[in-house]
Amino acid sequence: MAPHIANKSMNRNFYTILSAQFFSSLGDNALLFAAIALLQDLNAPSWQTPVLQQFFVFAFIVLAPFVGAFSDALPKGRVMFISNSIKIIGCIAMLSGWHPLMAYGFVGIGAAIYSPAKYGILTECLPVDRLVWANGWMEGLTVAAIILGAIVGGLLIGHRVELQVVQQLEALDFNGGIDTAPEFAIFVILGLYFIAALLNCFIPKLPIEHSLPKRTPWFLLVDFGKSFLTLWKDPLGQVSLAVTSLFWGAGTSLRFIILTWSAIALKFDLEQATQLTAMVAVGLAIGSIIAAKAVPLGHAVKVLPLGIVMGLVVLSMVFVTDWRVSVFMLILVGVLAGSFLIPMNALLQYRGHQLMGSGHSIAVQNFNENISILLMLGAYALMIQVGFSINSIVVVFGLFISVTMALLTKKHRQDQN
Repeated sequence: MAPHIANKSMNRNFYTILSAQFFSSLGDNALLFAAIALLQDLNAPSWQTPVLQQFFVFAFIVLAPFVGAFSDALPKGRVMFISNSIKIIGCIAMLSGWHPLMAYGFVGIGAAIYSPAKYGILTECLPVDRLVWANGWMEGLTVAAIILGAIVGGLLIGHRVELQVVQQLEALDFNGGIDTAPEFAIFVILGLYFIAALLNCFIPKLPIEHSLPKRTPWFLLVDFGKSFLTLWKDPLGQVSLAVTSLFWGAGTSLRFIILTWSAIALKFDLEQATQLTAMVAVGLAIGSIIAAKAVPLGHAVKVLPLGIVMGLVVLSMVFVTDWRVSVFMLILVGVLAGSFLIPMNALLQYRGHQLMGSGHSIAVQNFNENISILLMLGAYALMIQVGFSINSIVVVFGLFISVTMALLTKKHRQDQN
């Protein structure tokens, strides 16, 4: 095959993968807010809102030792199709009356299977010199999906949709059992997953490159355990893994805290509060660009103090009552987060590749990050249940980030000495 024809084919395959990832990730992020609105319609206790995300990430933790092997055992395009099919079933289950916690948890199974396939397929369809470029596109579109997911999710669950769309469907006797804005939102998100699954069908069947010698559950657990211990014992792997785990636990919790805080401090409804959460993702994109240009891999650990500053900025939210100031502060939080997350993520990938291979490293990283999400959301739900005010939660949350980042910075300096 002529080189220009091969390059054209590779680019077409890559853009197909990228498009499928965007629609699937957009569905995940929009579905979160639709499920939150559905919980409110059911008059569910307020502590169930953060628990919703816990049900989603639980699959990432339980399936971490197995999803990598499953991804390597089949062509990646087929794995991604299976994953999006599971997400479709989860949406249908939610529309059919399943409790949102259970249905969103089922969608989480699909997302857990999807994660190693979407990164693993890049190494199979692109040359080595294009991988950094490809990962940049993948991460950039994932951030875009987070931003648009919050905006689209907020619009779909808003009162205007309920008044203009749902009621018109009822008037035409064509609503198919969709009686509320959250149900209509889930129906639209179902279409996003369907588009992603359809795009997966156009990904070429690539040869399997990394089949494991054994696929028994015990072998996979032992293999995963060895990788886990190896990364945590390495000084650079340890600090980068701790920082990225802290970020994802804190970032996910902050999304829910903003929803409650903005309702009290800014008098926002759920639609407005949902769109406010996108400001952190906007800042994250800006911070990622700054870090990519200004922080070389050899200086990655020097950005750790930015995490201390980020915690203090979060803490200062308790003094904000103007939505314009809140937008600025949340973008600043995102910029600081992106400025230390991207270098730490690159350092973790580099050390993981050196110590055990990228596939095992990603599995360990996903496991630790989702454990962090589970624990921090659990702490948030517990504080709600025992009656903490939202300002008290913000103060505790901000102090925890700053103190933890300060301790990690101090420990790393001691390790260097």
